[in-house]
Amino acid sequence: MTAEPLRTTSWPVPPQDGYTVDDLETLPGLPPHTELIDGSLVFVSPQRYFHSIVIDLLVARLRRTVPPEVLVVREMTVQLDERNAPEPDICVVRAEALGSHQQTRFQAADVSLAVEVVSPDSESRDRDTKPHKYARAGIQHFWLVEMAGANDHPVVQVYELSEVTQSYALVGIHHERLKLSVPFDIDIDLTESP
Repeated sequence: MTAEPLRTTSWPVPPQDGYTVDDLETLPGLPPHTELIDGSLVFVSPQRYFHSIVIDLLVARLRRTVPPEVLVVREMTVQLDERNAPEPDICVVRAEALGSHQQTRFQAADVSLAVEVVSPDSESRDRDTKPHKYARAGIQHFWLVEMAGANDHPVVQVYELSEVTQSYALVGIHHERLKLSVPFDIDIDLTESP
């Protein structure tokens, strides 16, 4: 009986100063939805059903009411700076920022809302790292979405950027209905199926 060869994976070796956004687009063989945080590659785990259906619900309802000058996009890279390019679950961007259907990222200056649906593997990034970076990049609105209660409905925490502190301030927690006037008029029943 012979032993089977050990399976190995060849992982990219980071440059001394870390990766840049340009590297993110040119490194061969990266898994889908790879993010760049502080020059390090972050690979995402398979998502849970809750994560997927909440994104579907929010995207579908936002697209119903979005004004023509903005777009609602899901899981697109947002370049915050040369060493940070996270991929919010949902973001609202200026329509004129879309240059072509081949585009792979948006600039932070074009984003008015970033939304993160918390997953077990990304809790710290979704609750701490990404909001801090989005705020520093000037993204005006941020939503943090979590599963709560016995019914597993989403709860949306809504934040707005404080120009003075360059950090987010909580302006509301929405359990059953998300009704807002910024960044545009929004009214979403959080208890319905997508």
